[in-house]
Amino acid sequence: MAEISAKMVADLRAATGLGMMECKKALVEAEGDIKKAEEILRIKSGAKAGKLAGRTAAEGVIANLIDGQNGVLLEVNCETDFVAKDDSFLAFANAAAKAVLAVNPADVEALMAANDGALEAERKAVIAKLGENISVRRFVRYETAGKLAAYLHGSKIGVLVDFDGADEQVGKDIAMHIAASKPICVSKDEVPAETLESERRIYTAQAAESGKPADIVAKMVEGRITKYLAEVTLLGQAFVKNPDQTVEKLLAEKSSKVNRFTMFVVGEGIEKKQEDYAAEVAAAAAAASKA
Repeated sequence: MAEISAKMVADLRAATGLGMMECKKALVEAEGDIKKAEEILRIKSGAKAGKLAGRTAAEGVIANLIDGQNGVLLEVNCETDFVAKDDSFLAFANAAAKAVLAVNPADVEALMAANDGALEAERKAVIAKLGENISVRRFVRYETAGKLAAYLHGSKIGVLVDFDGADEQVGKDIAMHIAASKPICVSKDEVPAETLESERRIYTAQAAESGKPADIVAKMVEGRITKYLAEVTLLGQAFVKNPDQTVEKLLAEKSSKVNRFTMFVVGEGIEKKQEDYAAEVAAAAAAASKA
């Protein structure tokens, strides 16, 4: 069994919001598997799934660009929030978005190599000026027969929406809603089968602990699944501007349809090095006393 470290316990606690001892016991039971431990805790406590991979941990910005029926959403990372606000860094992020729109590269590597490496040369120049590592992390480029709308929450959250409909405001409202409510897909048909199976397994275990008959347990599970699908799908969510109306009903009312969307959050899924300044000071003091 893997050794249960303090960091593993802390990470699980951050993901679930549960107590240290509960997290440690779950990790022991899961033999050090954090995902399995999180599932154990959810079954026992009824807590919602944590998102270890979704914690914002790195700095940078989200940039977007729309030109008619073509649009780009892009993330550029740096090491500090100070540099993320620098004009040279922001100019590079915008240049990268323009390059994606113009070149339509297959991936980041192709983007940086395009036009004889012009964007890569600009990246190196900004690094030399600002003294931090800077990189284009990811991007998405949409071409649509419909319409595009985008929303930036500051520079840390960005959304690009491909939609149909005459009302331009609908696209903007939906993009803002996605940034606020963070659905994982448009409709329940798009929820990954493995995700749904995991939720069903957890709800079944939770319902079984109630001691109720199997047929009642089955109905409880289906009720929880229905609620879960409403929470994580765009169409099932309550619209942020009018919680009495679902997004699906709003779109029907406006004769509109959302075809797809992408949301980027700066640093999502990147584990940032945790600096222990107290330990550094203590080590320095200890070294000085021996000198």
